[in-house]
Amino acid sequence: MDPTPQDAGGNAGDDRAATIERWLAREREARLLLAQPGKIPLDELARTSGLEFLQRIGRGELPSAPIFQALDFVPVECEEGRMVFQGTPKAEYYNPIGSVHGGYIATLLDSAVGCAVQTMIAKGFGYTTLELKLSYLRPVTDRTGPVRAEGRVINVSRQIGTAEGRLVDAGGKLYAHATTTCLIFPIPQTA
Repeated sequence: MDPTPQDAGGNAGDDRAATIERWLAREREARLLLAQPGKIPLDELARTSGLEFLQRIGRGELPSAPIFQALDFVPVECEEGRMVFQGTPKAEYYNPIGSVHGGYIATLLDSAVGCAVQTMIAKGFGYTTLELKLSYLRPVTDRTGPVRAEGRVINVSRQIGTAEGRLVDAGGKLYAHATTTCLIFPIPQTA
């Protein structure tokens, strides 16, 4: 997600406005498909591959994650090795120093990089985050507009998955980046 290039006769501001319009349209589509938030039984996670599981959430066949509602963000893209979440920062997420709390940014990036790893996991396996490292580059405010956290897999082995992520606005400006290491494990069979 590089910054929006200016083409001959083009205006980066116009490109950004068009990107915001496309992003918000995609977010509305994603929201219409999502089911109500709820807890998904562990055996449901074990029933499909990680990619299929996430796609089922995106199609509304399984409950959406309660965190989507709490922090008002949604999955907008999901494919093998890649996951994208989108949200619009609000003043309600501010910290005492006048910008969006780093926890909001961390949650979007943790979701993106963790789910990117999950897209590569076989049926019967789950994952958990062992390590998350974030670098904050500039403040996010309620004037930033929609942001996207994109996670991409670096490597997935039998027991360990790694991924990297970037949080950008519609103009391609980078606000934070992250890396994760995840433990992959067999989901215990339920009786």
